[in-house]
Amino acid sequence: MTQESGKGIVCIGSVLWDVIGRSASHMRQGSDVPGRITRLPGGVAMNIAMTLVRFGHAPILLTAIGRDPEGDELAAACADLGMDIDHVYRSDDLPTDRYMAVEGANGLIAAIADAHSLEAAGNKILRPLQTGPLGSGQAPFRGHVALDGNLTQTLLEQIARDPAFGAADLRVAPASPGKAERLLPFLNHRRATLYVNLEEAGLLCQTVFGASRDAAVGLLQKGALRVLVTDGGNTATEGDAAGLISQTPPEVLVTRVTGAGDTFMAAHIAAEAGGADRDTALTRALHAAATYVSGDTPL
Repeated sequence: MTQESGKGIVCIGSVLWDVIGRSASHMRQGSDVPGRITRLPGGVAMNIAMTLVRFGHAPILLTAIGRDPEGDELAAACADLGMDIDHVYRSDDLPTDRYMAVEGANGLIAAIADAHSLEAAGNKILRPLQTGPLGSGQAPFRGHVALDGNLTQTLLEQIARDPAFGAADLRVAPASPGKAERLLPFLNHRRATLYVNLEEAGLLCQTVFGASRDAAVGLLQKGALRVLVTDGGNTATEGDAAGLISQTPPEVLVTRVTGAGDTFMAAHIAAEAGGADRDTALTRALHAAATYVSGDTPL
């Protein structure tokens, strides 16, 4: 698979089972309400890959999945969805990771990401890009690489300086505000595009921003090559040395939030991989995310 074929997009990071509880009620700490609980393939890398599949790509997954029954189910689900799992690291002694979240009508209430196996696997998941067959330090991969912040700080720092990634178009997301600072190695990186929300941008810049445009400016002033900053249903901004582009997403009824940022990122990558200009790519990404949170696309 190559970038030229339009199918060479590598997704590196968490691929796990999402256990999501959703209720139509407004919730607070201690709420006990009726709702639905689902278990679905998830994780940042997985969510990005699923959206890429919907846009006609066959993403290559680099992750860690256990050889336990849950891992076998998950690997089969990835393959059935049309993803390339040939290079996934399957561990005999690490369990398959999980993510658990509770969502109410007022958004995400709480979440816990158990990505310890991914962290424990470390750079074993990168071997196909470092020593072949996808690339190496001498013949680096030249396609898009989507990275998620569920990787450890050490591994992200390694990727930032590894010659095997020296020709890649790196697209990086923090996975959650709690892991935003893991992206610091890419804040001054010459090939990285950062996808963050308003809170994550503030954490990277150690301040509080009131709007996505201010956050984009702040990140660029910190040395970022290119950034995309979202703010829920408010205006999103894409910025680089050529200037800023801001757009407001479509108004929709929000029925889910987990995975919305990943959908935005994947749709943006897919649009640019297909030749879309900056303005068009941002529009497509915002519409894809709005459609996702409205519940009109498959989970």
